[in-house]
Amino acid sequence: MTSQSRSELIAKLNGMIHDCLKDYVSREEPLAILDFPDIRNCGDSAIWLGEMAYLKDRFGKRPDYVSRLYDFSADELKRRVPTGPIFIHGGGNFGDIWVAHQDFREMIMERFPDRQIIQFPQSIHYSSPERIEQSKRAIGRHKNFVLLVRDEESKEFSEKHFDCTVRLCPDMAFAIGPLAERATQIPVLAMLREDAERVGGTDRNIPSDIPVEDWITESKRKVNIAKKLGVASAYLAFKPSEIALRRLDAAAHNRFERGISQISRARAIVTDRLHVHICSLLLGRPHAVLDNSYGKIRRFMNAFSGGTDLSYKATSLEDGIEWARHQALNGKEAVGLRA
Repeated sequence: MTSQSRSELIAKLNGMIHDCLKDYVSREEPLAILDFPDIRNCGDSAIWLGEMAYLKDRFGKRPDYVSRLYDFSADELKRRVPTGPIFIHGGGNFGDIWVAHQDFREMIMERFPDRQIIQFPQSIHYSSPERIEQSKRAIGRHKNFVLLVRDEESKEFSEKHFDCTVRLCPDMAFAIGPLAERATQIPVLAMLREDAERVGGTDRNIPSDIPVEDWITESKRKVNIAKKLGVASAYLAFKPSEIALRRLDAAAHNRFERGISQISRARAIVTDRLHVHICSLLLGRPHAVLDNSYGKIRRFMNAFSGGTDLSYKATSLEDGIEWARHQALNGKEAVGLRA
């Protein structure tokens, strides 16, 4: 895949994002984004930065109110955003795997029955019929909920169960745009999940010369320093109303840079994380893709991003490693990347 065709894919997906969102944002009206991902997972920070990039690039604006799960204030939201849409951060937590996030969005629907609520693109997964019914009731009572989903299966499920507008939309991380090439240090890196979406047990047959990592380990000190610098920037810009936004945004930038620095070390990557796949496309880095526990990555690739030479749908971990080794060797010979 050439850099030009990679750019064309990213531009195409950004156009699709705008087609889905352009009717819900205006330059004049304030907006809120809830459920900021103040967590170690770099993928969630990539989504956030894409959301911010989209608003800036298309509308020249920033959210007027942001909150995490645990510091949300209905009164503050009403004060800062008395009219306009309420957005909920995108990702893969719509359903009953990560129930705190689902509880939160259903609470928001109940607290703001007269406001338009737009869910940034999500993957949908439920195991419990009872929880499906609970979500169905919450959405049905609201009447003005817009659900953006990241794959056809999520769209079909949502249209079957939920009484709301459902639209197929690429992941917001693509709004970041292409990333500059970086020098490599190692041939192959295995970036594999260690959480509730992991596939298989603990016995992974990975050659000893291939580093096995995830991107959920961080330095709290460095993140806290980034947050403090974000707060300082708000004061220096004489924008105290942006303290919370700049504090959280700085944390997202810190985490995203950590993740990009981590995966860009390798000439080729093996992963079962959706946003390692997406960020590898943004970097132009070849990568073999395994799936997560409920098919989220393959579903997304089938809908949007699977038709490139940069990504390979591996049939097994061993198959993915073999493909990545071949790509790393060819890449070194073809473009002289450093080992």
